[in-house]
Amino acid sequence: MSDLAGLAGVSKITVSRALGDSPYVNAATRERVRALAAEHGYKLNISARNLRLRQSHTIAVIVEMTPSAGRPMSDPYPLELLGGITQELTTLGYSLLLTTRQGAGAPAVQAADGVILLGQGAHQDAVHLFDRLQLPMVVWGAAPTDAAHVVVGSDNRQGGSLAAERFLALARRHPVFLGDPDHPEPAERLAGFRAALAARRIEPRVARRTEWTLEAGMQTVQALIRDKIHFDAIFACNDLLAMGAVRALIEHGLRVPEDVSVIGYDDTPLAAAFIPPLSSVHQNWREGGALLARKVLALTRGEDAASETLASALVVRGT
Repeated sequence: MSDLAGLAGVSKITVSRALGDSPYVNAATRERVRALAAEHGYKLNISARNLRLRQSHTIAVIVEMTPSAGRPMSDPYPLELLGGITQELTTLGYSLLLTTRQGAGAPAVQAADGVILLGQGAHQDAVHLFDRLQLPMVVWGAAPTDAAHVVVGSDNRQGGSLAAERFLALARRHPVFLGDPDHPEPAERLAGFRAALAARRIEPRVARRTEWTLEAGMQTVQALIRDKIHFDAIFACNDLLAMGAVRALIEHGLRVPEDVSVIGYDDTPLAAAFIPPLSSVHQNWREGGALLARKVLALTRGEDAASETLASALVVRGT
């Protein structure tokens, strides 16, 4: 930079400002400095500048899920959320560092300006784990139980209530909730489901599954049928579980929705293409991703950011 300043006949700070698009440098000087920089192959050392400013202009995004053959990382969750996050961050000149829980201790993550955590983990264990990074953090998930964390998520309680109201309208009286209520989001869905059913003095059976796959949905329904459990409706905490449930019902000669009604959660593209098309609770992941990005950037600037809940909607199809 000193050499370039000598060639241009200006100070080092003017060179820095010219290359950084500062309004304090007039257009003619800025173009002269840039032309000399290009001629002599000079480039700003972005890493060194960030180190000096103690900023990386990078946001670490940690996906809290265990990928499997039945539920890969290429599913709409987390890709839809990542799409919204990436679009917002890159528009504002930030880079995204994507990793999972296993890579969250890497130096690059610890050097990030902030963290977006996709998923709270069972009993919020992931949230407590990444608190240790002591970085500005925003979480995707259920509404917080305290003011310690900024959380963006869908109205899971509303989603559960909508599923229950649909079953009641169809005169279903023996519903099953399929999922893992140890996670905050399914717990909220179950709470809303229970509350709406309680008005008719109906208590749903809870079939706990820690896996979120099509195979887990099939196995659970097979067990219910084998144990001669009477049920006429299934509310699954994601679409894969719901589709597995539908497949098992049909394989056992039960009609969907005539004998058993089924509602999933997430409203994924696969749900609409499924046969029969799956009724599901819709989440606006893309808008949620954009909100996550805006709020973590606000925290990195020392600004206030509040938790925000997006409305859920039931999409009624063929189940």
